[in-house]
Amino acid sequence: MRAPDFDAAPISDRSLQLPGAPMLAVGLTRAVWLDQDGELNELSLRDASERARREAPILCHARAIARRLGCDPFPAYDLLELFAFVRPARFCTPTPRGLANELGLLTPDSLDADVSVLPQIALALLRELAAGSSRRDPSAHDIAWAMAQTGWRWGPAVLSAVQLTDSGDERHMARGLHVWDFLSEWNEVPPATPPGSEAVTANEARHRLSELLDSEAESRPQQADYASAVSQAFGPRREADQPNLVLAEAGTGTGKTLGYIAPASLWAQKNQGPVWISTYTRNLQRQLDDELSKLYPEPRLKSERVVIRKGRENYLCLLNFDEAVTGLASRGSDGVAIGLMARWAAWTRDGDMVGGDFPGWLADLLGRARTLGLTDRRGECIYSACSHYRKCFIERNLRKAKQAEIVVANHALVMIQAALGGGEDGQLPTHYVLDEGHHVFDAADSAFAAHLSGQETYDLRRWLIGSESAGRSAGRARGLRKRLEDLVAGDAELTDLLNQTLRAATVLPAEAWHQRIADGRTNGPAEAFLRGVRQQVYARSGGHDSPYSLEVDARPAEPDVIEAAATLKDALMTVLKPMEGLKKGLQARLDDDADKLDSDTRRRIEASTRSLERRGQMQITAWCAMLDALQADTPPEFTDWFAVERNGGNDMDVGMFRHWKDPTIPFADAVMRNAQGLVITSATLTDDPGGTPSKKPTDSAELESPDPESPLGEAAWKAAEQRTGALHLENPAIRALVTSPFDYEKQTRVYVISDVRKDDLNQVAAAYRELFLASGGGGLGLFTAISRLRAVRQRLVEPLEQAGLHLYAQHVDAMDISTLVDIFRDELDSCLLGTDAVRDGVDVPGDALRLIVFDRVPWPRPDIQHRERRKLFGGRAFDDRLVRLKLRQAFGRLVRRDRDRGIFVLLDPMMPSRLHGAFPKGVVPQKVGLAQAVDEISAFFSKDAEGDSPF
Repeated sequence: MRAPDFDAAPISDRSLQLPGAPMLAVGLTRAVWLDQDGELNELSLRDASERARREAPILCHARAIARRLGCDPFPAYDLLELFAFVRPARFCTPTPRGLANELGLLTPDSLDADVSVLPQIALALLRELAAGSSRRDPSAHDIAWAMAQTGWRWGPAVLSAVQLTDSGDERHMARGLHVWDFLSEWNEVPPATPPGSEAVTANEARHRLSELLDSEAESRPQQADYASAVSQAFGPRREADQPNLVLAEAGTGTGKTLGYIAPASLWAQKNQGPVWISTYTRNLQRQLDDELSKLYPEPRLKSERVVIRKGRENYLCLLNFDEAVTGLASRGSDGVAIGLMARWAAWTRDGDMVGGDFPGWLADLLGRARTLGLTDRRGECIYSACSHYRKCFIERNLRKAKQAEIVVANHALVMIQAALGGGEDGQLPTHYVLDEGHHVFDAADSAFAAHLSGQETYDLRRWLIGSESAGRSAGRARGLRKRLEDLVAGDAELTDLLNQTLRAATVLPAEAWHQRIADGRTNGPAEAFLRGVRQQVYARSGGHDSPYSLEVDARPAEPDVIEAAATLKDALMTVLKPMEGLKKGLQARLDDDADKLDSDTRRRIEASTRSLERRGQMQITAWCAMLDALQADTPPEFTDWFAVERNGGNDMDVGMFRHWKDPTIPFADAVMRNAQGLVITSATLTDDPGGTPSKKPTDSAELESPDPESPLGEAAWKAAEQRTGALHLENPAIRALVTSPFDYEKQTRVYVISDVRKDDLNQVAAAYRELFLASGGGGLGLFTAISRLRAVRQRLVEPLEQAGLHLYAQHVDAMDISTLVDIFRDELDSCLLGTDAVRDGVDVPGDALRLIVFDRVPWPRPDIQHRERRKLFGGRAFDDRLVRLKLRQAFGRLVRRDRDRGIFVLLDPMMPSRLHGAFPKGVVPQKVGLAQAVDEISAFFSKDAEGDSPF
């Protein structure tokens, strides 16, 4: 479908039916209520809660408002629901201000203005809907009718706007919600031919870059130098297993994204093969998508040449959605969610629900089970046996990727595909760009780990047997029999192997396993082993009353745990053996029936054997090796431990965990050695320890002393090679360094507060309050613990609202972090509190982010895994390197453009000087008292605002 036309002629408001309801806007400490007669009332949060539950108000983001009011969700006319209906697959910041901006209305600047703009927003959306004809948006009428029948509060107003009465029949329901009827079928594409081997020269890369930059773009000589440097990865390798590897650090502001797009796109076009560009965060994928529009300004051509690839669990499954629509007969309360999902599905670009054109706030609003729960999260796809196979978003995406020049992916998908020897087509890319390369270590740590836990084993049982209950998702948990029964029909041996596999799978934990383990009532060998693990964890660990996870060394294991492990291994082998036979039998069919199998069936068999290998064979084999280690020794390259995973003090999972001490070893083997060329790049790839070089000899794991003759010492590059796995290749990586064009010495300040006790949350909260007030907002507070964040947030609410500053907080507001960052970016004087991990998701140029405050030095969590890596990578030097990386990443968020200014504050007087290397040359942290810092920050920003910059 073509995107809806939002610029149609205006419609008279008299033809629109606005609900007769009051308006509600809620701040941090007070609420404003606008009666239908136009009277404005200021209410306490408690009074607003009571009134909202009596009279369904018009508001923006009902769940977030209920959270602020401290009550359960209540009936309301949520403007975000109306926006999602009128403008499907479109973004807006989910606040009155954000909606007003999106609709071209006057931007509200106070809570009173927020509530006053709500009726204008409703009228603007209804007017827009009324202006669109059925020719432009044929599904709107039928979906509106279907939603109205299930009690959607906006139903009568929307039906009036589209000039449809509330009378109708089930045909409206079917026509509206059966979105697959509006989708076109994908076309089969021929197999990809092997790419060529022509190299990209430095001059060619520079020329392509100049073509991508418009005439008004600011001159960035560093960007051209960067494009020239990374072009060395785009050529044929000279030795087997030894790719052309470029480690490229590009300081913030160099324009590295277009810098690597230039040679990558040129190589793809010269050699008729794709280049995969991989990121770690969703934000960078969005940025890449925008930048690639400069390479392909014509949308249709871009759609053909650029594909964003993710795992199946990111896309809407049409079969899951079909079953959800069918379930409306018994779950009418899902009608609003299903209707809005139908609107989105009809207009989405590619069906991507995680970082695509699916608004993150929609999942918060409608519930994750009704939205993200409709993806194929457990690998239960039945491929060509599905009635929607020819319209499947995932299958369409896979076929587009075969013909694309640029494939944008994420590190996890790149690594998993490489570990399996290829993607769903069995092919691996020859050239990669891994942006956010400082996260390669973390991504590999996750991709190549093995977890023998209650949740993992239960998921495998569910994947094999299917749902054994009658819950909401029972119909979508299809099980192996439903996925394979027609493929093995008529083959007695394969049918028997399938039955053996399913019978053996009953040794795995069943539903309610967690409660049985806690109560000591286990069912089967897996639950018995997990119960023993749980007992060992609780016996040997402390902090049972804390909200954090518990862990202990796996060895020496208790005798009953060892005995249970041996029994479990034998039981797992009874699952593995028939599963391996089933996989081999299906593979044999590809040869034996080669002349009979159609293309779709062949692909389905290939996909089934891959999933049996990944979900079954590889996983169970790893588990058996872990269980063996309890009686022998853990291989030296691994760390094993037992843990009880907790959330808010509640036990969520229990199991045995195995991680590589150096996860870049399997990354190098699986990804690097199979590639012709790679660029691993980041603004924070290296680590310069700074300070005085060590005079004593160091062992091989210690960082070496800096080389005073080079911009970065050998130690800095060794850290990059260690973090990315480059040191595991025989041939050295090509090193490229392009410094930032920003004058950090003039544009930034760094303060270490000397007189705030970091263990006194009253003092910490007072410091945040004064610092945020001094900057006039635009502050990001980073915390090392959720409990500290919540405690400080509670103390900041009243003073910040009195100052007119909006405050948002991760783990408090009922929104995901990407939505909170969008709001923070949109509201220039707001403040945001988050955990340390937020620094990776914040890309906020300009005045919206001008102050970053860390509550204390972000030392690594002192867990078992870190203890073992510390031994391997250099003890305290390893700790320092990780902290400097976090501080560099956070500091780098402050200045994104040449006119940005920013302050970085650390509320930890114990920060050692050896960490100062985290900041750019010339930026010297100043250790001062809080009062002095507040005065200097106020002066810093006030002079800048007056145009008399202190720089």
